[in-house]
Order: sequence, then C-alpha cells, then structure tokens
Amino acid sequence: MTEHIGHEHHGHERDGHERGGYERGGYDEERTFAAPAPVHGRGFARTWWGRAWLKALEDAALDGEQVKAGRRLARAGAVGAVSVRPGRVTAVVQDRDGTAHRADVLLHALSEDHWDRFLGMAVERAGHIAALLDREMPPHLVEDAATAGVELLPGLGDLEAECDCGAWDHCGHTAALCYQVARLLDQDPFVLLLMRGRAERALLDELQVRGVTQVAVEREASPEGLRDGLDAAEAYAAGDILPPLPRPPRLPTAPGLPPSLDTEVPPAPGVDPAALTFLAAQAAREAHRMLADALAPGHAHQPLDGELTPHQDAVRLAAGGPDRNIGARLALGSERDEEGLALAVRAWRYGGAAGLAVLDGEWQVPAEPLARARAALETAWDEDERPRLRSAHNRWTVIGGTAQLRLGRDGRWWPYRKERGRWAPAGPAAHDPATALASADGETDA
Repeated sequence: MTEHIGHEHHGHERDGHERGGYERGGYDEERTFAAPAPVHGRGFARTWWGRAWLKALEDAALDGEQVKAGRRLARAGAVGAVSVRPGRVTAVVQDRDGTAHRADVLLHALSEDHWDRFLGMAVERAGHIAALLDREMPPHLVEDAATAGVELLPGLGDLEAECDCGAWDHCGHTAALCYQVARLLDQDPFVLLLMRGRAERALLDELQVRGVTQVAVEREASPEGLRDGLDAAEAYAAGDILPPLPRPPRLPTAPGLPPSLDTEVPPAPGVDPAALTFLAAQAAREAHRMLADALAPGHAHQPLDGELTPHQDAVRLAAGGPDRNIGARLALGSERDEEGLALAVRAWRYGGAAGLAVLDGEWQVPAEPLARARAALETAWDEDERPRLRSAHNRWTVIGGTAQLRLGRDGRWWPYRKERGRWAPAGPAAHDPATALASADGETDA
C-alpha cells in the first residue's frame, strides 16, 4: 500500500449509544490514526471512493468558504489524531490562532438487515473481498451492494457535523476532518466499512463462517456430484479437507556469503574471479530480497515480476555497486556510457524495471489516459499554486524551471530534475502529480 498517513492504534471501548440513530452495530472496535503530516501541493483524494467522500461533503455544505477553510487547515496539518468507530469519526482541530476544537463527523451505521444483505452478496463474489484485502474498492463492489439495497458510500446530506465551536452546519473544523478522512480512505477502504458498523476482523470472520456453511449445505444437497470432485475454491473455504500447510521459513538476518575464489589455482581461460564473486554476492542478495517479499503480508496480491532483458539485468547488477572494471563491462552490456549507466541505476533504485522504462521510453499518450492525466494535473493543486507546464508526449516540464513530470504507462507520475544538461530521476513514482513534482522542485541545473 502505498503512502502511510500515520501510525494506527486498534483499541476496544464501549462508549454507549450514539445520538441521532448512529448505533454501534454490534461491533465496538475503534481505530485511531496518528496525526498526519502537513500536505504541500497535492490533492487529498486520489481514489475514486476518496473523491466520492469529499463530494458528499462539498455538495452538502451550505457555506463553500467553510469548506475552503477546512481544506487550508487540513493542508497545514491542523488535524490531530483521527479516531474512527461505527457511526463517527473524531479529531481535535486547531485554528490558525492555536485554539483547539473537537470535531465529529457522523455517518449512519448500517442496520443488521443491511449487513446481512451485504455479507450474503460478498460471500458469493470472492473477488470483492480480495479487492478489499488489497485495499481497493472496485466500482462493481459498490454497485452490487447497491443492488442488494446497501449504500456504502455517503450521499448528499449523509455526513452530519458536530463541533464545539458552536456551528450548526459543517464548519472549517469538520471540513478539515473530512479532508483527512479522505486520505485515510485512500489508504484503506475498511475505514469506511468500520464507520458503517463492521470492523475488518469481524467482517472477515463472518464471511468465513458463511462460506463454510454454504459449502456444507451444498455438499449435503448434492452428495452424488461431490463424489466426482470438489471445486478448489469450495475445498479451500471448507477448511477441513487439506492438511495444514507447513510453517513458512524464517528470514535470515542477512544474505549468505558466496564462497571465496581467492585460491592458488589459476582460473580457467575466460573466467574473471572478481566478476564471478560479484555475481554470486548479487544472487545471494536478490534471493534474500525475494524471500523477504514472499514472507511479507499481502504478498499473494502482488503482481509477479516480469522477465528482464539483458540490458535491464545489466542495470540491475550495476545497482549492486560493482568496482570500476565490472561497472565498465555492465555499461557496455546495457549499451550506455558511464554517466548514462549512473542515471539508469538511479531509475532502477527508484522503481525497478518500471522506473527504467520511464527513463528510456517516450510514448504518445492515448486519448483516454491523456484526459485522466490532464484532470489529475488540474486538481492536484489549488488554482493559485498550479505550476505552468509544457507537455510533450508523456512528459510535462515546468516552464522556466528545472523539474519535469513523466507519466508511466501504469498511470503513475515520476519526478525528474535537470542535472548537467540531462534529465535525471529525482524520486519514486507517485499517484499524485503534485507529490511527484515536490520531489524534483527546488533544485537547480548543475
């Protein structure tokens, strides 16, 4: 998952009945996110569901100036730790003069009947839950829920405000809280489901129970068919057919050391002991990295790495810090000069093969991705902060500056900076163009 807004605390507390029909829904888990850092030059919602949340605020607020004031407060980092629980989000928001106010935004928790419909729909569509576990909320999940009579995202008038400043409608404090909640939703759509009344663990437990029950009912109803074989997904959901999997291996504290080739025996013709030692060390480091990735949470949902070309593999090896002689051979293998290889290594370290492709390739952006890119550039900055950019193919250059944005084929933005007359990678990719450009701003042409 991309960007971490703050550390998260899980707690359990019972705070009684919520006012105005905001019941707890039977689950009382609360999640608290540490105060996020200030936001400079970027939008608050990069996902479609985060933008839907902000639209509910902006459409319902009677005073547009209060919404703008809230956006400024949120951008300045005036929102403290955000507490999320069924029916309510809470934070302390500081005015520009330092006065602190408790702000609450209320959203109706779903009824038990609505949750029953949602769970019944979700257990039949495993792809929806897989998307949520990958911290995504695909539109068809929301559409299928709506078909079942369950509205997940807030609509006009669904976000109610409470603030001790005395405002009866959304004020700058509750608007600022809404903008920070949009950032939380970008990171984890389970935050919305918790507001609607179900904590992540409780929701997944209920889905597992329903899945096992459904398999048992189907098995009892059609024993003849099941004797001929059982669908793999049903067998996995049943959980009582296969033996338990072995425990995963432990990750070594460091990559293994290659054998020493410093012997009295002369090498065979054409064998370079130093290069061979370097390759063995790189293989050990790569194996250690791959094992660490495989043991990390959520690895099953990560895309598989593609096969590298010889030119890409030469850059990957050069990123391991070889000596000058081996580096010269790798530059030859990558068909680059020494300075070009150094730039390629930077691109690789920022983004692997994808970062290297953005360094090397210039492409004509098709109409639909181009429209999305232009919309992202329009909304990433407030109007008075937006830089002047000149576009060419998939590259947007700051007019009169030394910074550039490059759009990758996956829709991410890569920052570039002019150094010694060449465009050089300046940081990792970001989904938001303003975030990417901030990595390249403020530098001069060396």
